[in-house]
Amino acid sequence: MNYQETISWLFNQLPVYQLQGASAYKEDLTNTQLLAAHLNHPEKELKCIHVAGTNGKGSTSHLLASILQEAGYKVGLYTSPHLKDFRERIKINGEEIAEDFVCEFVEKNKSFFEENELSFFEMTVGLAFEYFQKEKTDINIIEVGMGGRLDATNIITPLVSVITNIAKDHTQFLGTTYSSIAKEKAGIIKEVIPVVIGEYNEETKLVFIEKAKQTNSEIYFASDLITETYPSKLLGDYQNANKKTVLQTIRVIQAQGAFLLSEENINKGFLNVIANTGLQGRWQQLGVEPKTICDTAHNSHGLKVVLNQIKKESYQKLHIVLGVVNDKDLDEILPLFPLEAEYYFCKPGISRGLDASILKEKANKKQLVGKVYNSVSNAYQAARENAHKNDFIYIGGSTFVVAEVL
Repeated sequence: MNYQETISWLFNQLPVYQLQGASAYKEDLTNTQLLAAHLNHPEKELKCIHVAGTNGKGSTSHLLASILQEAGYKVGLYTSPHLKDFRERIKINGEEIAEDFVCEFVEKNKSFFEENELSFFEMTVGLAFEYFQKEKTDINIIEVGMGGRLDATNIITPLVSVITNIAKDHTQFLGTTYSSIAKEKAGIIKEVIPVVIGEYNEETKLVFIEKAKQTNSEIYFASDLITETYPSKLLGDYQNANKKTVLQTIRVIQAQGAFLLSEENINKGFLNVIANTGLQGRWQQLGVEPKTICDTAHNSHGLKVVLNQIKKESYQKLHIVLGVVNDKDLDEILPLFPLEAEYYFCKPGISRGLDASILKEKANKKQLVGKVYNSVSNAYQAARENAHKNDFIYIGGSTFVVAEVL
């Protein structure tokens, strides 16, 4: 199979959460452990930082990778989902995994995948670990897909575990309370491995402290310990918390002594994160007149910060291109959106995308007014045609909406 055929097979033949939602989620690590054994346990040869959390995992992971790259290390980076190309998920020093490596990995292991009914995510994790092991990376930043305790990445023993924050998302899998979600995320905390917590509330703090006691792990609450950070090209207000989390994680790594990281490395890592890693979709500016911003925030925790940042902008009229997936709690997120904006309702181009007419109907009940468009690109084009140079266009609601405009 060529690359496109291989990717098509990965996405269409086997379950994948990105397309199917709940049916793709497996509450078990058995298959991942089987695959790791089949691959001769590449994860055991990797030095890693493990990053979990509801929001900010991607930004935190990319910032960590950028700093380590600035120090001259060969850095593997595993994140999800991708925006445009599957290979964005697996990078070394900002370079995406080669198409040939993806094809050869799938071809070599295809019968094993089929016999054991491995999920898309399990196969992708195996691919990343084998790639990093064969390429002899110095250190790898591994982002959790969802949750933590039962996530396919949770077979590694990292140098440090990181949990960015806890918010109510994926509640059908992780629970409906902060404490239940925190318990799932805290599943990445390993015996005597230090853990860095980004944001917390009193409910989640107790969960983290208890888990750290059980595992004899040193615990660091970044928001309490870090008072100043460094400037960065990541401009979203929510990056302030992520930068504190990253800096505290770097302090832990420095204290371990295995990696030499100077203040200059850290400073340049923050400044050059986009150039070093290719991160996209975080308060990313697409146009000037009118100012046009896209952002992948998609739950109430993330959207609150982004929509508050929009309020700080100066504009005559606000245009919002909005699309969501069908398992999104609209009663929770729609009240966050401003009434005075003009809305361009659309459906992300995946099977899980919510029909734009349903979104419009729900939005109208919250006094959000706009028109339905038959694609994200048509909605974006209409916003650009309607907006004057002193207006402001925001595109968001889903990672998949942002992916389609980039």
